[in-house]
Amino acid sequence: MLEGQLALIVAALFTGAALYVSLAEQPSRLMLDDKALLTEWQPSYKRGFIMQAPLAATGFLLGFLAWWETDIGAYLLGALLIVANWPWTMLGIMPTNSALMAMDPTEPGPDTRPLILKWGSLHAVRSALGALATLAFLWATLSD
Repeated sequence: MLEGQLALIVAALFTGAALYVSLAEQPSRLMLDDKALLTEWQPSYKRGFIMQAPLAATGFLLGFLAWWETDIGAYLLGALLIVANWPWTMLGIMPTNSALMAMDPTEPGPDTRPLILKWGSLHAVRSALGALATLAFLWATLSD
């Protein structure tokens, strides 16, 4: 099933990107002073959003199509897990994102580092959802 294999690939790409942010980029940026920390985070967030949002949507559509055609529940589970990143981002992460985006990077405040630390923890959920979606798609593909 081509849709299922493509859903697996897209979910793996999403997960790889999310894990890179959680395991490499976030720890590295936390070594910066607060001004550089915020200056790096703001454009990084914008670029990451542009990359990951379409991957989540595409993974959902492909997983849903694979489920529709095969009736293998793991495809639907993977589709729901990958698209769960959208409401998680909008409801769970967006208040922190908005607060960080509203800050002036030339004058970071005392909340800058704690908010970016919080953001990192919230973003780790995205990594977990992506990994679970990838595993569900893998399971479905092997069952197909």
